[in-house]
Amino acid sequence: MITIGLIGYGKAGSAVAEVLRADSRFDLRWVARRSHCESGQRLPGSDIALVGLDGIDFADWLDAHPVDALVDFSVPESLLAYGAEIKRRNIMLVSAISAYTDAQLDYARSLGQHTRILCSPNITLGINFLIMAAKLLRSIAPFADVEILEQHFKEKPEVSGTAKKIAESLELGSEKITSLRLGGIVGHHEVIFGFPYQTVRLTHDSIKREAFGTGAAFALGELAQCDTGFYTFEDLLMKKLRTQLAEH
Repeated sequence: MITIGLIGYGKAGSAVAEVLRADSRFDLRWVARRSHCESGQRLPGSDIALVGLDGIDFADWLDAHPVDALVDFSVPESLLAYGAEIKRRNIMLVSAISAYTDAQLDYARSLGQHTRILCSPNITLGINFLIMAAKLLRSIAPFADVEILEQHFKEKPEVSGTAKKIAESLELGSEKITSLRLGGIVGHHEVIFGFPYQTVRLTHDSIKREAFGTGAAFALGELAQCDTGFYTFEDLLMKKLRTQLAEH
């Protein structure tokens, strides 16, 4: 069983917590959230410790509450707060942060020299499979027109980090991304390939935020079987695909 500390307890983080709690492979020990917590506070109906990110010293906290892995759904700056400790303690990290700077990503890669690190701007299984399929189709038909459409809830101000990742993986500029903000949408991504005489649309919809939890659970299970290093979600899917092909 993999013991876990979850960082970030907003809409996505709370959904991830419920998925991890229900999975017998994992033992969620504690949750660090941005809002202040009183000492000794617990998640309702559980013995899972709650701590506020505003006052946490990760060296002391991990001494008292050791875990095998961290799952991060908080903010980019959190990586710098706990990075040295996961390096020193060989703690796995699954990060779903979508807005790391280049310097922060370089730091995450450097941690991969000492422990197992996975960073993915979108942690859902479906969107990462979509990226793999889109890259394959792009390589088969580089002449096709390609556009990316992303739709999210009204309160999301920035262009989707996942859409940027899709564009980057297909070697497309940001002008190929169209963004819509509408009530009631959790997350929709679509890659449209325009061929002569036909159109191919690859789509993914996040129906509930628990999809992030199933993706994080997959990443944790696969990462636990990997060597020390820095990984993307695509790396884990490709590893799985190669294993399947070898068996058949």
